Amino acid sequence: MSNVPFTPALRREYENLFNTCAIIPKWAQAIETTISALQSNKRRYESVAIGVPWFFVAAIHNMESSLNFTKHLHNGDPLSSRTIQVPAGRPKNGGPPFTWEQSANDALSMHALNANTDWSLAGTLYQLERYNGWGYRLYHTHVLSPYLWSFSTHYPSGKYLADGKWSDTAISRQCGSAVLLRRMAEHGQIAFVDQPGSQPLAVAYSMKKSADPTVVARVEDLQKWLNTLPSVFVKVDGIPGDRTSDAYKKATGSYLPGDPRA
Repeated sequence: MSNVPFTPALRREYENLFNTCAIIPKWAQAIETTISALQSNKRRYESVAIGVPWFFVAAIHNMESSLNFTKHLHNGDPLSSRTIQVPAGRPKNGGPPFTWEQSANDALSMHALNANTDWSLAGTLYQLERYNGWGYRLYHTHVLSPYLWSFSTHYPSGKYLADGKWSDTAISRQCGSAVLLRRMAEHGQIAFVDQPGSQPLAVAYSMKKSADPTVVARVEDLQKWLNTLPSVFVKVDGIPGDRTSDAYKKATGSYLPGDPRA
């Protein structure tokens, strides 16, 4: 059982951190490369994510196994035997060597993750931190967990070098799971159940309306989505110009592709 309750205050904290998350520029390309790898394996993540968002499984797989499908989702130990590190002796049923799918299903089940879990934005971040453990939050409150926030401005340094061994100066070289999800949300690749509509794909910047009605419809969908966000007001006119690009930057941190200001 978790010893950190999911309170309204904690929900607000996660939402604020996610909304203000900014990627450190030197890690931007590495993040894009990781996201491409996650997307390429989406079907496999979906195959074990019964009631669990595929992107949650993907983020855990990156953190625990560096996207290696020959390792346990629990902790990155080889699938050729039961887990050795904490949690040890998993999966309890069946015999090695295990398939990645067997391991993944056991890991999700062990953490009681299913369709009844709160998969809101804040709920997802809570489950990510819970999966890794509460050591940062309980014993090193000056450091936000790098398991979530590494590669962002929310995390400068501080990490566990091993179980119970802490360093204030060590820096995680792994992209935090929340940072990956933030960037995927910016791309419109994922959406959370409590957010106002999934983000449409970005359209190319232009000061003129396209002659292609399909492109116009995509622009209008994007403008309608932008208008669901706080303090964003865009005319739904099918023209992806300065105002739409400004609003897109406010929502995602980037101008529309092709904007000369980008």
